[in-house]
Amino acid sequence: MPVLNLRASQLELEYANLVKRIFDIVFSSLVIVLILSWLIPIIFILQKFDSKGPLFFKQKRDGVNKKTFMCYKFRSMTPTKDCDTKMATKNDMRVTRLGNIMRKTSIDELPQFLNVLKGDMSVVGPRPHMQLHTQQFKDFVDKYLVRHFLKPGITGLAQVKGYRGEIVNKSDIVNRVRYDIFYMEKWSLELDIYIIYLTVRNIFKGEEKAY
Repeated sequence: MPVLNLRASQLELEYANLVKRIFDIVFSSLVIVLILSWLIPIIFILQKFDSKGPLFFKQKRDGVNKKTFMCYKFRSMTPTKDCDTKMATKNDMRVTRLGNIMRKTSIDELPQFLNVLKGDMSVVGPRPHMQLHTQQFKDFVDKYLVRHFLKPGITGLAQVKGYRGEIVNKSDIVNRVRYDIFYMEKWSLELDIYIIYLTVRNIFKGEEKAY
């Protein structure tokens, strides 16, 4: 007898989605006005001295319900043909000097607050992967596509628990998906604020996989 397993999630409720969206708009607006407004011209000038290429790196990612959107980051690598297929690795020769600093401090991710304001992303949620990797992971990672029931986030529970960046072993992506699903099922505004706190704390502490 087939059994349908329904996953309970606070974010299935309309008021919960409204609360999360209001928080996203307020938080992203503050970051854009108070930080990006002066950081963008500084990064633009520093990049001109550091390497050739555009200010922003733009890449198609899969969002909620696998809807494609353009994800923004400060460019931290020299432009190459494999930028849409190859993840950054430790001591990656593509990373520029300025990019190395931005990646270690996660400054390169800040333009994604523009994605949050547009509604493509949330401040907290599953990190969006390259489209090629989404196609690969969905075939061998159980319940991988469940993470696409939510908007992708700038940070997430999996990231603050150490499962960020390069996928070295299968367990890296499996545990990332488990944390993403746990977050979806246990969401609360308090949990979002706690994850943001852990993200900021980890930036100042330094993260082993921030490269």
